[in-house]
Amino acid sequence: MSDTEYTITSPSGFSVNVSIKQPPNEFIPVYELKIPSLSDATRIIIDNKIKYDLIKRANVDIRDLLDPNKYDYVRSSYRATAEKILRENFREIDDRSLNILVEYLLLTTVGLGELEIIGYDENIEEICVNGASSPIWIYHKRFGWCKTNIYIKKEEDIYNYASTIARRVGRQINILNPLLDATLPDGSRVNATLHPISNFGNTITIRKFSKNPWTITRLIKNNTLSSEVAALVWTYVQNEISILIAGGTGSGKTSVLNSIAEFIPPNQRVISIEDTRELTLPKYLQWVPLVVRQPNPEGKGEISMLDLLVNSLRMRPDRILVGEVRRQREAEIMFEAMRTGHSVYSTIHADSANQAVNRLTTPPINLPKEMLDSLGIIMVQVRNRRDNVRKTFEVAEVLENGEVNILYRWNFKRDLYEKRRMKRTFELFEIYLGWKEDEVMIDIKEKEHVLNWMVKQEYYDVDRVGYLVSRYYKNPEEIMEFAANNRRWEFDE
Repeated sequence: MSDTEYTITSPSGFSVNVSIKQPPNEFIPVYELKIPSLSDATRIIIDNKIKYDLIKRANVDIRDLLDPNKYDYVRSSYRATAEKILRENFREIDDRSLNILVEYLLLTTVGLGELEIIGYDENIEEICVNGASSPIWIYHKRFGWCKTNIYIKKEEDIYNYASTIARRVGRQINILNPLLDATLPDGSRVNATLHPISNFGNTITIRKFSKNPWTITRLIKNNTLSSEVAALVWTYVQNEISILIAGGTGSGKTSVLNSIAEFIPPNQRVISIEDTRELTLPKYLQWVPLVVRQPNPEGKGEISMLDLLVNSLRMRPDRILVGEVRRQREAEIMFEAMRTGHSVYSTIHADSANQAVNRLTTPPINLPKEMLDSLGIIMVQVRNRRDNVRKTFEVAEVLENGEVNILYRWNFKRDLYEKRRMKRTFELFEIYLGWKEDEVMIDIKEKEHVLNWMVKQEYYDVDRVGYLVSRYYKNPEEIMEFAANNRRWEFDE
């Protein structure tokens, strides 16, 4: 691999340079943060004097520090006070140096130190602290797993960071409760463990929340799936056919779920149910996101996925999105919802359409195979760990007997989709829409043309994609004309 360098910037404008290299004596890339350094004299003054002045003079009550809803207020109060104190102690300081020192103070008092700096990088999916004896590891969207040049030198510091994260979300982690599973206000998911539960030391794992959610156009652009496959899926979603997305860990199941939700018509009510908030739907949809709640330290107050699924059926949903189905009762309620006229979209861990059917029909889920005919199609995501490529591997329709018919399967050797004839799809469209086979294919081709136009015009934003899909439902001829002439759409910003 060739060396890569770029700059990451915090919301306050603090910039840090990054370089990613493959040293000859290393087996994996090294992710190097080039943090502006402080002189030893400056660091001593800050650590031994200014930090204490800052804590003393910042107008922040201890209750505000412990209140997760006051985090932004606490940070802004500390920032304003830090600037005053630094100008008093360093009278000739320029604005750039002031910003570096303010950022250092905030990171080491109310922040997460270098962990927070790494979190500014939008290219990173995962940040992992494996103990004080190991460097911080990250998962990069382009380069996969990388070691960083950053260490958290003391186990006590890792524990303090985990406690800070827990406080932000109104939770706690300690010797009696050594496991933490939480969602940060920005949507990032955090897991932490304490020694001796984790033998090599305290750990923190942060799965970052993407500020730019995956859209169907981005997936087509990245060759995760073809526009032809996406157009077929669009036709299913438009006509309220339920979809299950299968795949292994990190294969992109939630990204695909997020992207196909952009095809939901704007005149329908959408309820989503997740363990942690990962979905981001277009603002044009009537969308109610529901999230499970963990029990408190006394074991009370839990709201489970099943509780939310049952409750969602009382909210008059047209479409239900379920983050992941794992248990028998959840699957039973979900398939019962399909049978009573609701369109349901969910994910499951499985590596093929047949394996997904086996998971659903054997313990612990153990559904009768006859129930599966409520499901329209199964999409299967795979992740090629060698090349760090995610792909829609299979699209299969579910037949009336619960068996599957593969419609598309990716051939990795030939680098193309192998296509097979639809069976139940044509029957469903003829029964419910009165469409003949050639009419179905014309509709799919139209949608494929619209998707190719959106990709060509680089419409990757979730709201822009959602807006154009909604315009298509309202006036398909208008959108088809824009696509045919490759004209740009003027959005109202």
